Amino acid sequence: MGPTGPERAGSEVTALTPRTAEERQREIVRAARATGSVDVAALAIELGVAKETVRRDLRALEDHGLVRRTHGGAYPVESAGFETTLAFRATSHVPEKRRIATAAAGLLGDAETVFVDEGFTPQLIAEALPRDRPLTVVTASLPVAGALAETGTVSVLLLGGRVRAGTLATVDHWTTKMLAGFVVDLAYIGANGISREHGLTTPDPAVGEVKAQAVRAARRTVFVGVHTKFGAVSFCRFAEVGTLEAIVTSTLLPAPEAHRYSLLGPQVIRV
Repeated sequence: MGPTGPERAGSEVTALTPRTAEERQREIVRAARATGSVDVAALAIELGVAKETVRRDLRALEDHGLVRRTHGGAYPVESAGFETTLAFRATSHVPEKRRIATAAAGLLGDAETVFVDEGFTPQLIAEALPRDRPLTVVTASLPVAGALAETGTVSVLLLGGRVRAGTLATVDHWTTKMLAGFVVDLAYIGANGISREHGLTTPDPAVGEVKAQAVRAARRTVFVGVHTKFGAVSFCRFAEVGTLEAIVTSTLLPAPEAHRYSLLGPQVIRV
């Protein structure tokens, strides 16, 4: 026989105990990272609270640098303690990343030697590079090297080093030492975050060293990133916004914010 009387009533009271603000906010961040964005109205229903409570939670999360609010919702930003895997990036904001990659490949110009960074968007850039002329690509990314190795017109130089499981890219002193011996015409660089105050950042110092060396080795540097990267700040700074020739992102980055970045030097291209 099931519970009766006070015992049963007590279990129902426990089940209906409302979440604390901290618990709600953890759930919001998990949902945002899992799906790429969250909606205020849907969260209010799911969490059983008023929309204004959700908005208050989102304001608190934005103050802590975990989400960026939009009209009616929010999207996650990457922080020093949160780095997505390559597999996750291949499922997140894919149409936006393809537009960015196509536009970035169009900036190749007369470059003959190119550095292509680790990450899914750089991998899409590699796939979009022209095949009708000789080109040398230097990369720390195993997927980028694999995508280009059989083209016939692209010569691939894969940087040696320790392979990171999450991104399938090489790091550490072997990688940076090899990269230091090159001068490349153009570097396509990604980051976990870009901000006007702190520049380009990434959580892992080893990754930051490779990216910094690539920027030093390049005559021209182009940053590529979806709108969620802007305003995010990670642990290791590896380049200033002013060192970039161009920033390629999407129209989901508001035009006024894009203009603020352009005032620091780079051309900002929204696609």
